[in-house]
Amino acid sequence: MRGDLIEQFLDAESITSMDNLVAANEETAALDCAKNIARQLGAEEPYTKIADRSSDGEKKLISSFHKNLVLLIQKTWVEKSDEELKAQVLYHLEEFCKLMNAQSYTASYAPFFSIVDDVVYLMFGSQSKSKDFSEYALRIDPEFGIFWWYLQSLPRDARWSESKSRLVILLGMYFLANY
Repeated sequence: MRGDLIEQFLDAESITSMDNLVAANEETAALDCAKNIARQLGAEEPYTKIADRSSDGEKKLISSFHKNLVLLIQKTWVEKSDEELKAQVLYHLEEFCKLMNAQSYTASYAPFFSIVDDVVYLMFGSQSKSKDFSEYALRIDPEFGIFWWYLQSLPRDARWSESKSRLVILLGMYFLANY
């Protein structure tokens, strides 16, 4: 999502940070960009602690992410036809958390998007698949809209280093664990 609407919610530095995050080859540069985006979500300090490999923040985040998403998925009312999707998402969430706990970040990258896409579908229904969903998300809940912009700005087929994949996934996880 590019254009005037996102610029109403984010400063130019954050938009540039997103582009730089995608292009970054070094962990330090990727971390700086991710922290700037986290700042826009009001999460720079906690994200910085989670990203610090010497803390137990990542392990706590994985646990919190798992618990909160399980609750969100279980509490989301869906049509009978989507009950099977709920069960699949819960299974994929379990598998994803195992990968994250094993520090298999590049292997976790694609499943993370799949889980988020499915959870957002369960929450918003077919509207989440519409071309104007990004705009809708920004207007109904700017914080969620910025998160969605973040996810939509990331390449789905990236082949990044373990450390860069880790930083990108942790930022998305932090938002969802605290949504």
